[in-house]
Amino acid sequence: MSGNIELLNTTLAAAKAADRAALIAYLPAGFPTVDGGIEAVKAVVAGGADIVEVGLPHSDPVLDGPVIQTADDIALRGGVRIADVMRTVREAHEATGVPILVMTYWNPIDRYGVERFTAELAEAGGAGCILPDLPVQESALWREHAEKHGLATVFVVAPSSQDARLATITAAGSGFVYAASLMGVTGTRASVGAQAQELVGRTRATTDLPVCVGLGVSNAAQAAEVAGFADGVIVGSAFVKAMLDAPDEAAGLDAVRSLAGELAEGVRKR
Repeated sequence: MSGNIELLNTTLAAAKAADRAALIAYLPAGFPTVDGGIEAVKAVVAGGADIVEVGLPHSDPVLDGPVIQTADDIALRGGVRIADVMRTVREAHEATGVPILVMTYWNPIDRYGVERFTAELAEAGGAGCILPDLPVQESALWREHAEKHGLATVFVVAPSSQDARLATITAAGSGFVYAASLMGVTGTRASVGAQAQELVGRTRATTDLPVCVGLGVSNAAQAAEVAGFADGVIVGSAFVKAMLDAPDEAAGLDAVRSLAGELAEGVRKR
């Protein structure tokens, strides 16, 4: 069975044709429970998210700030496994029809087996993977299997990436390029900053892939600002915080649905 890279491509193209950025939501699998995580994905899509990244919880998430680390810890203590991540992708995609990617560090895939992971992700209806710590020069095996199974390989670029390095990274990727808006870990910020716009411009000079910006966006105004220069706006910590701050799961689902609605309005006001 082939994965859903084409659905990802057409979703991003449709947003561009509508003269807006795509809203991409991140939520960890298994948080607050496996079932609750699936419902949370459904809620953000109901609110207006175009694409969802499902996080594979990791004990040492080097790119993630305290909010996502807390959620990962809850998921891991709940016993979440890769099988639960695949189930989350499958059930969320079947329920919503939107492209769903997995965001994961490399070590769990390496231990699980690249062929097994890509085959299972494609079978679950996944659209691809975001791999923040996999060096491009060490990615050939992954890319071979991802391409065979119809999965996107999304690499992360940062403001520190030199132009030649950007060209190397974007040439190897597919689906879209994840542009980290600043140096540091995930989390909400008071301002997304000018670094992000400069990085998007430099990245676009190397590729025709859509460039989507993450790290720091938490409200409609910031979403609108980033949507003015990026093809997609990625929001994670704000959704996770909304779930963490809620008194119960039902209130958490309402909170993320509402936040997705506000952000979806924001990306349309570019």
